[in-house]
Amino acid sequence: MLVEANRLIERRDYAGAERVLNGARVLAAAHPETLRLDGLLQHRQGRLAEAADFYRRALATRPDDAQLLGELGELLTDRGDIEAALDLLRRACECAPTDTSAWMRLGLLLDRRAMHAEALASGLRIVERDPRHSGGRLLVARNLQALGHIDQAATEYRHLIALGGERAYQAWFSLVDLKTVRLEQGEVAALERLHASAGLSDAARAPLGFALGRVYEDAERYVDAFATLARANALVRRGIQWDSAASSREIDGIKTAFSGSIAQAPPELGEETLFIVGMPRSGTTLIEQILAVHPDIEGASELPDLPATIAAESARRGMPFATWAVLASSGDWERLGREYLARTARWRKHRPRSTDKLPGNWLLLGAVRAMLPSAKIIDCRRDALETCWSCYKQLFAPGLVRYAYDLGELGAQWQNYARLSQFWADRNPLHLRVQDYEALLAAPAQEIRALVEFCGLAFDEAFLRFHEARRGVRSASAGQVRQPLRSDTSRAAHYAQLLDPLRMALRKNH
Repeated sequence: MLVEANRLIERRDYAGAERVLNGARVLAAAHPETLRLDGLLQHRQGRLAEAADFYRRALATRPDDAQLLGELGELLTDRGDIEAALDLLRRACECAPTDTSAWMRLGLLLDRRAMHAEALASGLRIVERDPRHSGGRLLVARNLQALGHIDQAATEYRHLIALGGERAYQAWFSLVDLKTVRLEQGEVAALERLHASAGLSDAARAPLGFALGRVYEDAERYVDAFATLARANALVRRGIQWDSAASSREIDGIKTAFSGSIAQAPPELGEETLFIVGMPRSGTTLIEQILAVHPDIEGASELPDLPATIAAESARRGMPFATWAVLASSGDWERLGREYLARTARWRKHRPRSTDKLPGNWLLLGAVRAMLPSAKIIDCRRDALETCWSCYKQLFAPGLVRYAYDLGELGAQWQNYARLSQFWADRNPLHLRVQDYEALLAAPAQEIRALVEFCGLAFDEAFLRFHEARRGVRSASAGQVRQPLRSDTSRAAHYAQLLDPLRMALRKNH
């Protein structure tokens, strides 16, 4: 019965699994495997508290069961209790040191938490045990990339390509997305053949198309690059829900809400935080890399904590952000500010200040000013056409940057960003710096000096050698920010009239 119940759960036949487990409960309700499957069934159906109770009762009988420890660790991850989840997953690996699934669970959570050295170690344990384990190889490659070992990451992505299977499609994209590694001619031909293969799913053909489009751009085959990228973007756009008009209405609502008087937390709250925002591909990773050179600043990269804090408050109140923002008291904003600081405190264990470089936080800068009044904000602005074209060439993680796969929608969202960001800049001149990307390329010493001065830091020549900083970087620019500044990053002009639809979208409503 237990074997059958497990099979039905894996097939997502939860009603069938419940029926079978009813019989198992009659015979052995307290058996640890019955309890484990009860926990797994509840977990899969979103009943996390009930699931945790079943898992803990099973662990009371089998405290060293790696599978139980791992499944409870996954549940605690879903509940947001990350430190407890890590403890359980580490225990699972200690109890079953040769179990690749235990190391994979641990490695994936470490990777999500940007604990790159430990995540890499987990991946290496997996690959050492099973050299053909594609998930372990990907874990190794991702964290080598984040730690700046670009050549070694490229080697791992090539191993994944050689292994074949579904991971190979993502590996081709990731190899090219390193942006500082060039394919050999034989590899280009292999990528072209694979991309042209009949019978590929959209999920496989899209990453191959983004990779091949970038290869064509590097080879100055701009017509081929545009056509290939357009097809790849269309494949992704088919599976995405995005409403440009709704996004524009959201911007209008936020501007209206914050045009009047808004309560604030105590003025000293937030001085340990630096927010870096902007459209994707606008230089946010570069700015963080420069600031993280300073011994007092920890570059925390793209944190989910600000949107999560605001979303939780919206859910609690049962109304959207722009509606409740005008109702919130100074005490409410202080509570939210302290919650954010508690969520991000681990980034300030070794250095007193930390960055939050989630580009999309430009939507929430009104909340930042209300809940963390002493926080500094840097808004990264790059030429609109270059920014949007760079976004169009990028395959983002699922569910993120959903407007980037259609040139008209991309231009419309840049317009939304531009008008709201200018609104924030006009209202907060002492706390928000607009950092122009092109100005930084043209006069790096002058711009970096002004940037660090705005952040309240003393200038040091080391800021100009930002590419030498040793730290984890988790964005699409991980390889690029480990190189000196380049002035030849513009690409849109090569596409001439092919980008006219984007130019038209950027001109609307101006």
